[in-house]
Amino acid sequence: MRSKQRFNRPIAGALFASALFASSYAAWAQERGTVNPKPLPPLAHPNSPGTPAKELFGRETEPSSMDAHAIGFYSRGCLAGAQAMPVNGATWKVMRISRDRYWGHPNLIRFLEKLANEAPETAGWPGILVGDMSQPRGGPMLTGHASHQIGLDADIWLMPMPDRRLTRAESEQMMAVGVVRPDGLDVDPKVWTSGHLGIIRAAALDPQVERIFVNAAIKKALCREATGDRSWLHKIRPYWGHKYHFHVRIACPQGDQACREQIAVPPGEGCDAASLAFWFRPSVRQSRIGHRAKPRRGLTMASLPSECRKVLSAE
Repeated sequence: MRSKQRFNRPIAGALFASALFASSYAAWAQERGTVNPKPLPPLAHPNSPGTPAKELFGRETEPSSMDAHAIGFYSRGCLAGAQAMPVNGATWKVMRISRDRYWGHPNLIRFLEKLANEAPETAGWPGILVGDMSQPRGGPMLTGHASHQIGLDADIWLMPMPDRRLTRAESEQMMAVGVVRPDGLDVDPKVWTSGHLGIIRAAALDPQVERIFVNAAIKKALCREATGDRSWLHKIRPYWGHKYHFHVRIACPQGDQACREQIAVPPGEGCDAASLAFWFRPSVRQSRIGHRAKPRRGLTMASLPSECRKVLSAE
């Protein structure tokens, strides 16, 4: 695999490469961006087998000129032929542009644009605020996510897009609003609205969507408040954090043989007391509140599908 040195353009997370691993898990979703990101320095040994794959993929600023393919698994793969989400749309705004994580498989882009365009009707929102998707060539990220590697994951802020065009500075500095009570036992009634339920339900009803990760308190509220067709609730999966955004994961594109499907979601709404009890144990609720996140063991290129070498070296 030949080494390419593309260091003349701003890239995602350049200012945060070391700092974020010392930040709490909850704080990551709120980390501000910058209007003047700095490029990362060249790697001393980019071709070394021990070089973390995140250091290589994190330095890529352009997609590969290949057909679009999601390669590998959501937390162990890469993305060929990525498409950029336009940063400004009539019904959406990409946030934290400096991270350069607004890339995805074309299926994901189409899904987000559809969800955004329907937001006024489904949620009463002017539009949506789009957080992290994937890097230009997918792969492991320097900070913040284990998944988001194959262009099929996206974070959507739990607040409506303002009814005006945000400035670049606002897109980097505006803070999301958390919808969970400080004790983590339920949503905050001063913040939570029917619009939150509406936008999550609209996303879950899309047949492409495999899973949506939310805070357990949000799952609890959705179970309590959903009426009519509740079939979509089984896709809503509780997970740590996720107080400021919900994480949408869509299915492997049809015909992408290199994309590895996830195990199907168990049947049932997941709203019974037994299903939710684990997440409301004090030890579980507090396990990532105010604690420092530990760096994950880095994946090397040998850990990823072999096709990712071609993605990384392609023009």
